[in-house]
Amino acid sequence: MRRKIPSIEALIAFEAAARHQSFTRSADELALTQSAVGRQIAILEEYLGVPLFNRIKKRISLTDVGQMYARQVRESLEKIERDTLAAMAHQGAGGILELAVIPTFATRWLIPRLPKFYAQHEHITLNLTTRAVPFMFTDTPFDAAIHFGNPVWPGAVAHHLFGEEMTPVCSPRLLNGRASLKPEDLENFTLLHQSARPDAWRQWLVQAGVREANCMKGQRYELFSMLVEAARAGLGIALVPRFFVLNELAVGELLIPCDLPLRNDKGYYLVYPECKQCSPLLMAFEKWLLVTAEQYCKSN
Repeated sequence: MRRKIPSIEALIAFEAAARHQSFTRSADELALTQSAVGRQIAILEEYLGVPLFNRIKKRISLTDVGQMYARQVRESLEKIERDTLAAMAHQGAGGILELAVIPTFATRWLIPRLPKFYAQHEHITLNLTTRAVPFMFTDTPFDAAIHFGNPVWPGAVAHHLFGEEMTPVCSPRLLNGRASLKPEDLENFTLLHQSARPDAWRQWLVQAGVREANCMKGQRYELFSMLVEAARAGLGIALVPRFFVLNELAVGELLIPCDLPLRNDKGYYLVYPECKQCSPLLMAFEKWLLVTAEQYCKSN
């Protein structure tokens, strides 16, 4: 039975016009004439039987139906593009793994180690997309995720990689020649926070025996990578996972003013849907990742 689907050309023209709110700018993007874009959208509106744009003089705006349809069409076109690229990548042996990763973990730990993965598995392509919180695999294109927290992910297998140790770091120039600080001295400095860990400084200060400090003051950053750069810039003292700043500590761009690490019972996990346990590509990545994480733990 013939599917009730408009032409792809009409959908592409509509998505561009909806995004730009302009036939002219969408025509420039698509290397078409303005009239060609207008014709495609007119064909689409006739096919649907509803107007997608309000036309007032020379200006256009989406109707309520147009706004809803534009969002859905954009998501569908993006999925078609991803699927097409995935199919194109399957030339010869091999395949693609779609991996959701924590942003700073990916840039600071995983990506620097990927050359060794590709040296062993040159036929596998890893696509990395950042996701900071858990999600339902059924609603996404992801084959697996690297997650920080507890090993609780409904319908998924979880493999522990390693734990985490949070440590204060700052620029050496912030201390004006001092090599270290006492825990109670930190209340005289700006504390830098990671948005998803609002209670981290309070936990660290309580562990250090400092209970009266205003631990909530200071700037907040969404990513640990931002927090590291803020500390390097001398904006304050950051509390970050130690393995995120090994290079900066080694070259002296950052120092640890109080060597009192904060540990918790959470950790980094590789998680994937139970139905993926028979995937040869995923099993190859899992084996490499677990060995690599074990080697990292032994060396630190």
